Amino acid sequence: MTFQTELLQWYDRFAAPLPWRTTADPYRVWLSEIMLQQTQVETVIPYFERFLAAYPTVQALADAPLDDVLKQWEGLGYYSRARNLHRTAQRVAHDLNGQFPHTVDGLLKLPGIGRYTAGAISSIAFGQAAPLLDGNVIRVFARLTDLPDDVTQAAVKDRLWDLAEEWLHPERPGDYNQALMELGRVVCKPRHPVCADCPIQAHCQAFAHSTQAERPVKTPRPGTPHYDVAAGMVWDEAGRVLIAQRPLDGLLGGLWEFPGGKAEAGEELPDCLRRELQEELGIEVEVGELFTVVQHAFTHFRITLHAFTCRIAQGEPRALEVRDWKWVLPDELSQYSFGKADRDVIKALESRRGMLF
Repeated sequence: MTFQTELLQWYDRFAAPLPWRTTADPYRVWLSEIMLQQTQVETVIPYFERFLAAYPTVQALADAPLDDVLKQWEGLGYYSRARNLHRTAQRVAHDLNGQFPHTVDGLLKLPGIGRYTAGAISSIAFGQAAPLLDGNVIRVFARLTDLPDDVTQAAVKDRLWDLAEEWLHPERPGDYNQALMELGRVVCKPRHPVCADCPIQAHCQAFAHSTQAERPVKTPRPGTPHYDVAAGMVWDEAGRVLIAQRPLDGLLGGLWEFPGGKAEAGEELPDCLRRELQEELGIEVEVGELFTVVQHAFTHFRITLHAFTCRIAQGEPRALEVRDWKWVLPDELSQYSFGKADRDVIKALESRRGMLF
């Protein structure tokens, strides 16, 4: 019996009852695959269900304002995924008569869909013989073959893609691909794999050689850089605070924030804040007390965000290096989509209401 057959038998018995597995609707398959990129299944489930309630069809998502989509996405991180989700929905709804392409090549033409996601949608939603390779599958394959090579290297990853295509189940490619990913998630874990529960243990070379803990081989990541960031909670006499919308391209694109930016080498935080608000909004500010400090880690760097209370000393806000700006009351902040660090500032504001400039 081949490992593919044994894997599918295991999947048929033990597959988790995930909400996107109740149908082969390409809209739901696509939505789940985008949400699952770099995010745990348990985290995705409530977002998936809320998102579907708000946008039950690709047309509904295409018609929604981007700001509303970003608000629905708030907390999932990697906000470029949400922007590309919206762009793809508009492309499918307006240019493709509401129909997703069936093939990998067709899907790759849509924003935010790479080789893995195209393979997942094509195989799961349309039953096409399309391979896929994600972190879970790489780990399974590296252990099955007891691969001693660095899986982060392009040539090695190309070989793994070849294996994914060679080993693809011809009759049930979608179920087989999901079974591989499920195996990597619940059994063939990065640390402490549960080899006793593995349905394909007899085929695993790493298990035979007791090298499971050493596979897959990866180049150690370099140290994570850290930056100090200053943010301004700029208040007016009506008790409103100034928020700015980030440009659509780049980190946290389209989200709102308390304006500010990264301190340059040797720059004091109040000086950084005055410079950033002049560059972004064309205003001179009087920097007051430090209101709160927030720690946050992104994928490739960490920040310490220092939020200061401020008032405008000169000028009126203009959208110079921001997409938009607004004066809002504290109770209105929940209507806007913010990144995690700014949401922590808002939490501090809610718990210390009245401690203003």
